[in-house]
Amino acid sequence: MEINPKNSIIVEIRERIAVDKNDKTVRDLINLLFDTALLTSGFSLEEPHIFAQRIHRMIKLGLSIDEDNENQEKKNDMPVLNNQINEDMEAVD
Repeated sequence: MEINPKNSIIVEIRERIAVDKNDKTVRDLINLLFDTALLTSGFSLEEPHIFAQRIHRMIKLGLSIDEDNENQEKKNDMPVLNNQINEDMEAVD
């Protein structure tokens, strides 16, 4: 994989790294660049599910979907167990 330091993607990544070296989005972008270089060169990925997770995070970022809000909504969607169910389970033990 050759990296062109004048490429607009590389320039932007370098600028973002200068601001925050621990930026998770930048880390995902760098890994996506590497993974796509592997795929276009004919190699396969060792962990394609991680590649898919990164793609989904980038899609959410592009659509301005906040993962923290989405996770909170999922927690709120969980059914509340009432005490009767818990008592029945204890009775079985």
